[in-house]
Amino acid sequence: MPTPSRTHRPDPLTLEVVELIGDVVARFYADYEEAAGEHALTGPQARLLSLLSLEPLPMRKLAQRLKCEPSNVTGIVDRLESRGLVERRPDPADRRVKVAAATEEGRRVARDLREGLHFAREPLAGLSEEERRSLRDLLRRMLDD
Repeated sequence: MPTPSRTHRPDPLTLEVVELIGDVVARFYADYEEAAGEHALTGPQARLLSLLSLEPLPMRKLAQRLKCEPSNVTGIVDRLESRGLVERRPDPADRRVKVAAATEEGRRVARDLREGLHFAREPLAGLSEEERRSLRDLLRRMLDD
C-alpha cells in the first residue's frame, strides 16, 4: 500500500529567501515602470523595446519571451512603430516571416532605460565584484531548472 504524500513545508530560511526575492522583483518592476514612464512608455512597451534592442525577433518569439498573446505583441509593436522606435522587416532566414527590430532611436531609448534603472544599479554597486559574481552564479543556478 503506497504511503500518502506529505506536504513539504519550506523551512524558515527558504521562506525568508522567497520573500526577499519577491521584494527585489517588486522594487525592480516599480523602478522599471518609472524609467519607462520617463520615456512615455508602458512597462510592456519598454520590455519589448529592450528585447528588440538586443536582436530583431519574430512576433511569436516576442510573445513567448513576454509571456503574452501574439495579438498583444502586435499592438505593442504598432504603438512603438508609430513613434519610430521599432520597424517591421522581412526575416532574412524566411522572407515569409516578419520580424520586429529596434530602430536607432529605439536602441537609444532602450539604452537610456537600462541606465535609468536605479534599483538595479545602486544596491549592486555596494557589493564587491566577488559578491556580484556569487549572486549572478546563484541566480543562474536557480534559473537553470
